[in-house]
Amino acid sequence: MTVDCLFCRITRRDVNAHIVHEDDRVLAFLVLRPIRPGHTLIIPKDHFDYFNDLPADIATPLFALGQEIATAMKRLFGVERVAFCFTGGDIAHAHAHVVPLHEKTDITSRQYIAEETLTFRDAPPAPAAELARNAANLRQGLTDQLEAHGLRKGK
Repeated sequence: MTVDCLFCRITRRDVNAHIVHEDDRVLAFLVLRPIRPGHTLIIPKDHFDYFNDLPADIATPLFALGQEIATAMKRLFGVERVAFCFTGGDIAHAHAHVVPLHEKTDITSRQYIAEETLTFRDAPPAPAAELARNAANLRQGLTDQLEAHGLRKGK
């Protein structure tokens, strides 16, 4: 844990939170300024800056808890879909948002957008060559990463 990290302070109970779940590895609590009622954050109790820093033995129960919370949200809030995402844009402590989706704009934080009327269109398709290049680069990067962790042998 770090001294100044808000989420570490919540874990230590230096800052109050509305706890939804706690076990030895993860903590889930309600967001103070929710996108929708029930908007929950799930954090590892140990400090990791970003989700890609999470060891599998912490990421797995965090993800599983997200699935359980999502199932409960569907029943409690009468929604068909629940968003689960890591954003990493605000606090450098890995955390997943779990949000019951009432509108398609919920996960875009519609409450923070000033314009009353928004319109959406599909993003333009990426050129095939760009997609192929990005896929190849990601495959190679993933292969390198897995090999570095001894999870996959080179081909």
